[in-house]
Amino acid sequence: MGLMSESLTQILIPVAALVGIGFSLVQWFLVSKVKVSNGIGLENGYKDRLIEEDEQEEGIDSDEAVAKCAEIQNAISVGATSFLFTQYKYLGIFMVVFGGIIFLFLGSVKGFSTKSEPCTYNKGNLCKPALANAIFSTIAFLLGALTSVLSGFLGMKIATYANARTTLEARKGVGKAFITAFRSGAVMGFLLAANGLLVLYVSINLFKLYYGDDWEGLYESITGYGLGGSSMALFGRVGGGIYTKAADVGADLVGKVERNIPEDDPRNPAVIADNVGDNVGDIAGMGSDLFGSYAESSCAALFVASISSFGISHDFTAMSYPLIISSMGIVVCLITTLFATDLFEIKNVSEIEPSLKRQLLISTVLMTAGIAMVSFFALPSEFTIYNFGADKAVKNWHLFFCVSIGLWAGLVIGYTTEYYTSNAYNPVQDVADSCRTGAATNVIFGLALGYKSVIIPIFAIAVAIYVSFSLAAMYGIAVAALGMLSTIATGLAIDAYGPISDNAGGIAEMAGMSHSIRERTDALDAAGNTTAAIGKGFAIGSAALVSLALFGAFVSRAGIKTVDVLTPKVFIGLIVGAMLPYWFSAMTMKSVGSAALKMVEEVRRQFNTIPGLMEGRAKPDYATCVKISTDASLKEMIPPGALVVLSPLIAGTFFGVETLAGVLAGSLVSGVQVAISASNTGGAWDNAKKYIEAGASEHARSLGPKGSDAHKAAVIGDTVGDPLKDTSGPSLNILIKLMAVESLVFAPFFAAHGGLLFKWL
Repeated sequence: MGLMSESLTQILIPVAALVGIGFSLVQWFLVSKVKVSNGIGLENGYKDRLIEEDEQEEGIDSDEAVAKCAEIQNAISVGATSFLFTQYKYLGIFMVVFGGIIFLFLGSVKGFSTKSEPCTYNKGNLCKPALANAIFSTIAFLLGALTSVLSGFLGMKIATYANARTTLEARKGVGKAFITAFRSGAVMGFLLAANGLLVLYVSINLFKLYYGDDWEGLYESITGYGLGGSSMALFGRVGGGIYTKAADVGADLVGKVERNIPEDDPRNPAVIADNVGDNVGDIAGMGSDLFGSYAESSCAALFVASISSFGISHDFTAMSYPLIISSMGIVVCLITTLFATDLFEIKNVSEIEPSLKRQLLISTVLMTAGIAMVSFFALPSEFTIYNFGADKAVKNWHLFFCVSIGLWAGLVIGYTTEYYTSNAYNPVQDVADSCRTGAATNVIFGLALGYKSVIIPIFAIAVAIYVSFSLAAMYGIAVAALGMLSTIATGLAIDAYGPISDNAGGIAEMAGMSHSIRERTDALDAAGNTTAAIGKGFAIGSAALVSLALFGAFVSRAGIKTVDVLTPKVFIGLIVGAMLPYWFSAMTMKSVGSAALKMVEEVRRQFNTIPGLMEGRAKPDYATCVKISTDASLKEMIPPGALVVLSPLIAGTFFGVETLAGVLAGSLVSGVQVAISASNTGGAWDNAKKYIEAGASEHARSLGPKGSDAHKAAVIGDTVGDPLKDTSGPSLNILIKLMAVESLVFAPFFAAHGGLLFKWL
C-alpha cells in the first residue's frame, strides 16, 4: 500500500477539480470587469479612462468605436452559438445511434445473458455479466460525449465574450490586452481540465456501487468515457475546421489578392464568418480534442491498472494514480498562470512570445516535482503491472520516470514546433524569403519545412515510448501520455489565447480603430499563431502515446498473444491502416476546397452587385456567408467522420482482431507524421505572411509592403496552408486515438464474433 489512505484520495481528487473550476470562475470575473458598452450611455465613465491620444488625433470617436466593438462581438457570438447548436443537433442523433450500437454489440457477446461469468484476467473469480458491461459502457460513452460537447461550448462562449474586451484593453497598452486574452484562455483551460477529472471521478464512484469488487469490469466499462469524448471531438474538429477555413480562404482570396483590401476589412462579406470560424474550429474543436486525449489516456491507464496488482489487490489510491496526477496538474497550472497574469507584467510587444514560452517551461519544471510527490505518496514501493499475460515487477520511482519523460517529451515537441513555425527563427524567414520568386517556391519551401519538422518530435516520442515501455510496459506508456497532458490547463490557456487575439485584431480593424491598436493586436495574434501550433504539437504527440497505450490494452483484451507483421492477415491491415490518414486528409481538404469555392463566388458576387460596397457606403450581406460556411461544414463533416468511426467496426467484424491490430498500428505510424507536417507547414506559411506584413526587420521590409508581389505569393501559401493546419492536421490526431479507443471498447465483441470473412473462406 502507498502512504496515502483511500479516504484522503477520495477527498483530494474532487477538491482539486473544484479548485480548478473556482479558479476559472475567478478569471472569468476578472475578464468581465472590462466593460463593453452598447453605445447607449457609456458605462464606468470611459471618458476618465486612459485612452491613447493618437486615437483622438485620427478623429475616430472613441465612444463610437466602443459601440462598434460591442456590435461586432455580438454578431460573432450569435454566429458561433447558432452554428454549435445546429452541429450539436446532428451530434445528438449520432450519440443516440452509436450508443445503441455499443449496447447491441457488447450485449450480444454472451447473448444478452444476465448470469455472472468467470473473469477474463483474475482467474477463478466470478465477474459481472457481459450485459452489465454493455449498459455501463454505453452510459460512460454518453457521459464522455456530453462532457466533450460542454467543454467545447464553454470554451467558445468565453472566447466570444473576451474578444472585444481584448480589443478595448489594447487601447491602454499591449500588456493589458495580453492579460485579458490570456485570462480568458485560462478560463477554458481550467474548466476543461477540472470538468474532465470531476466527471470521470464521479462516474467511477457511481459505477462502483454496482460493480463492487469487480474492478476489471468497472474499468473496462469506463473506457466508453474516452470513446464518447473523442467521437464528439472528431466531428467538432472536422466541422469547425471546414467552417473556419472555408470563410478564411474565401475572405483572403477575394479580399486581399483580388481587391487588395486589408485582412479584416468590414467591406469583406466573409469577414464575420471568418471570425466565427476561429471560435468554432480553434476553440470549440480544440477543447473537445484535448478533452478526448485526456479522457482516453486516463481510461487506458485505468484499464491496464485494473488488471494489474492494483486492481486485483483493490488498492484504490494506487489505482487512482492517473487521476491524482491530473489533480496535481491543475494545482501546478494554477500557480503557473499567476506568473503570466500577476507576477510579470508585459511592457512591450517583444515580451509576448517569451512570456508564453515561459509558461510551458515553468509548468513542466513544477509538474516534475509534483509527479515525484504523487509517485512517492500514492504508490506502494513495489507492485506488478500486467504485461501481455505476464506480470512485470515495477517500483514506484519507475512510474515517476514514465510520467516525467512524457511531460518533457511534450516540452521538446512544443519547442521544436515553435522553432519551425515562429517568424523569429530562420525556417519561417527562409520561407518568407522564397516568396520573392513567387508562390511556387513559397509552396516548395513550406512543404520541405513541414516534412523536416517531423524529425525531432518523432525521436522525442520514440524515446518516451522506449523508456516508459521498458520500465512499466503498457501502463508506462499510458501514464507517459498523461504526463504530456498533465499541464493541459496551461496548454489550453496558451492555445485559446491565439484565436481570442486573432478575433481582437479583426474587431479592431472592423471598428475602424487606429493603426497603433491594430499593430498591438497583430503582435498578440502572431504570438498566438505560434502558440496554436505548439498546442497542436502537444495534441498530436499525446495522441501518439495515447493510441499506443490503447492499442496495447486492445491487444490484451482481444486475447492476441503476439502481433506478427509477417502474417498476411496483419500485413494487409497495416498497409490499409497507413492509407487511412491520407484518405481522411483528402476528404477534409477537398471539403474545405469546395466550401471555399462557394464562398469565393458569393464574395465576388457581392462586390460586383452591391453598389457602393467597395467605397464603404453600403453594408455587405454577412449572413449569407455565415450560412454558406455552416451548411458546407455540417454536410461535409459526415463522410470523414463516418470513415473513422466505421473503419475499426468493419475491420474487426469482417477480418478479425489480428487484421484490426494491423490497421491500428498502420494508422498510428502514418497519421502522426502526416499530422505534424501538415500542422507545421500551415503554421509556417501563415507566419511567413505575417512576417512580411509586419515589416519589423530590414529583411522583411525588402519583401513588403502589403500588396507587393512577394506578399501576394505569401498570401497564396497561407491560403494553401489553412486547411492543412486547421482542418486536416489537427483532425488526424483524433483519427489515431478514436480508432484505438473504439477498438478497445468493442474488443470483447471482435474477440467473440469477429473475422467473419476468414471464417467463410
